[in-house]
Formats: sequence, structure tokens, C-alpha cells
Amino acid sequence: MQARSERTRRNLIQASARLFNEHGYASATLGRIAAVTGVTKGALYFHFASKDVLADAVQQEGSARLVGFLRRKEESGAPPLQALIDMTHWLSRALREDPVIGAGLRIAHECADREPPVTDFHRVWNREVLRLLRRAGEAGELRAAGRGEGAATLLWAMVCGLAAVAKALPSEELAPRLAASWDLLLTVLVEPEEAVRYRTHAPDPLDDRAPVA
Repeated sequence: MQARSERTRRNLIQASARLFNEHGYASATLGRIAAVTGVTKGALYFHFASKDVLADAVQQEGSARLVGFLRRKEESGAPPLQALIDMTHWLSRALREDPVIGAGLRIAHECADREPPVTDFHRVWNREVLRLLRRAGEAGELRAAGRGEGAATLLWAMVCGLAAVAKALPSEELAPRLAASWDLLLTVLVEPEEAVRYRTHAPDPLDDRAPVA
């Protein structure tokens, strides 16, 4: 029974993510979500007391996927700065292929003025960017200019801007442009002789796949 309940909950999160991503928060009604998943409204309310709670669950799942990707990168031995580079490539792909990630971003935009429990997906991105930069600094990877607030703000803006760029450019153009951006950013973040240590293009797709449920 517990396993079935968990499957239903995950199906509701995935289905609502697709609707949030495609139609926006306002148009993705609970009735529409229930119809798509084939559950009754009563069953939906059993798992999620309101649409805000469901939207929060979608953002939490998207955040968990992002954090999970980074943890796997770090556990594999990737330096913090390389993990940050790979995160941007992962995000650019996930925004196209994973409705949970796309929905998390759209909810964050459309529900920016709402009170909790709705999660701010941007804050998770910001936290991870700052954490990786701090780790890179502690590991001696960064030059002085790369350890300041300016570098952190620039990288944070880059991550947030990925959503707009990912929608505006075809995938075959986005990846090389992102790599070129990192080639430029590395001249600020690390010493010139250290820049060659980092791969700025996207990892092999088999290692960088978006975790679509």
C-alpha cells in the first residue's frame, strides 16, 4: 500500500510538472491535473492539500535532481569549478528535456510574490553556485578576482539567464556558446596556466543526461 501511495504521489508530481511547464501555474488547475493522472480530486488532496503544496513538491523534486547531479559529480572526483561548469551544461539540457526542471523555473517566476510553502528554485541554484565557488576558493583553484562577490554575482546571473537562452537558441548552438562563455569566464576565475585543467564543453551525454523520471 505504501509503495502504491508513493507511486501515485510521484505520478502526480510528474504530471503536474508537465502542465506547469507547458501552461503555467494559473492554468494548471487541480482538476486538470487529476484528470491527466486519472485520480480523483480526493486522492489528489490526500497527497497535496493545495496547488501551492503541489507546486512546492515539484520545485523540491527539481532541486533534488540538481543537487543530486552535483553530488554525483563531486563524488566522482570532479573539482568544484568543473562541477560548476558541468552544472550549467546539465541545466541547459534539463530545461529542454525534463519538465520538472522547466516547471520549477516557471513556478519560481510566476509565484515570486507568494508566501511559503512555495519554494524558490532560484535560491537553490544560488546556494549551489556559492557553495561550489567557496569550495573552489578553499581548494586554491581561484585567483583573487574569482573569490569576490563580483564573480559570484556574474556566475549567478549566468545560471539564471540560461533559461532564457535555452529557449531562444537551438541545442546545437547553445552548447558551444556555453563552452565559449566558460572559456572567457575562466580567464577571470583562475590563473591562465590553470585554465587548461578544465573542460568547458559538455560532458559525454551518457554522463550528463538529465534525470527524467
